[in-house]
Amino acid sequence: MSKIYITGHRNPDMDSLCSAYAYADLKNKIDSNNEYIAVRIGNLTKSIQKFFESIGAEAPVYKNHIYPTVKDVILEPSEKMDVNMPLTTLSKYYNEENPSSYPIYDGGEFVGLLSIDNIALWFMQNIDKLGKIDKAPLIKDVIKKREERFEAEDLFEDGKAILTKSKLRGYPVYEDNKYIGYVTRRCFLDAPKHNVILVDHNEASQSIKGLETANIVEIIDHHRLGALKTTLPIYMDIEPLGSTCTIVYQQYLKHNMKPNEIEAKVLLAGLISDTVILKSPTTTKIDAEAAHELSKIAKVDLNEFAQKMFSSMGGLTVDAANEKIESDFKIYTENGVSVGIGQCEVVTLRDLDNYKEAYLKVLDEVRLKNSLNWAMLMITDVIKETSVLLTTDFKLNKNIQYKKIENNVYDMPGVLSRKKQLLPDILSIINQ
Repeated sequence: MSKIYITGHRNPDMDSLCSAYAYADLKNKIDSNNEYIAVRIGNLTKSIQKFFESIGAEAPVYKNHIYPTVKDVILEPSEKMDVNMPLTTLSKYYNEENPSSYPIYDGGEFVGLLSIDNIALWFMQNIDKLGKIDKAPLIKDVIKKREERFEAEDLFEDGKAILTKSKLRGYPVYEDNKYIGYVTRRCFLDAPKHNVILVDHNEASQSIKGLETANIVEIIDHHRLGALKTTLPIYMDIEPLGSTCTIVYQQYLKHNMKPNEIEAKVLLAGLISDTVILKSPTTTKIDAEAAHELSKIAKVDLNEFAQKMFSSMGGLTVDAANEKIESDFKIYTENGVSVGIGQCEVVTLRDLDNYKEAYLKVLDEVRLKNSLNWAMLMITDVIKETSVLLTTDFKLNKNIQYKKIENNVYDMPGVLSRKKQLLPDILSIINQ
């Protein structure tokens, strides 16, 4: 059974996390030949963590990268050899498999790897003048204990480089300080590839590290197409809807499946978050219909569920500036200009003066950290359906068409969508 990881974009928002969660649940129901695992490639905000806990669900697990690791190629024979066994006990394995190294145990505890070099050296040192050996040695007489080892999460390429230069034929592999298997040089002849499904994005720059080493098997998204290339034809479902969760719900229907109550709540949360309670201009009739159907399955009142979810997010505080800015921060490159745009939702903008200076400062720190030319944060009031834009200093600020409240702060009445309203304006400014 192969593992297939389902991941949203970096700095995941609710739609990204919820679509990955629900799509993994669906795929595991319709495909028993593979194991689908929802993962995230960024930190959870406290409000999102609280939401998942409140409905009895576990948020997608954190995965830093998709690069192949040493763990992906480990070996472990089905039968354990003990140090107190005669060396001849191993003969059948050397005849059948011709291993360069073999793991040895002492009462069930891993001792080390016995290599063909250990065996050859012992015989050369103990053979008599007539070319005979008095008696077959025990394994413990031959094996040489060594301290070298790999950790399970060591990168495949790093392990390959080390073992290629090493005089040793194999290394034991440990995870959480526990032996889990071993590798030899043969393990590194071909690099394995992980299988991955992308949801809520389709650009490599927004995806998990190491994507270039993986097999992309599906893309489920509602954004513009990037320049991502695949080696083989893949399944894609990209539709101009308000939420990826809407598309995932449609996938349930296509397979004659119905999400359970928890899955429905997860899908509904992602949907109303990305469509700002169906008020965003990205919202379609299909989104609205899906939201009402999901609320029935979830056994919740749509508006009450939405109000409770957004209210739990609380206001913006100075000490949460990094979290709020980076929790849903997407980077775009257009005409040689790199710009990062974050978005967060609040239930009031009346306290803007309490945190704007701190947020502008942290916003510039985020710009520098990501080597960007320009950085922005769109703060959306989901109740009054309006937004405020914070920006870092940049020469194109003078071309922003929104009403300037003060330096680097702009009023955006009626603007709720980064994708459909803000981003096109910014790209147009860049290309002027």
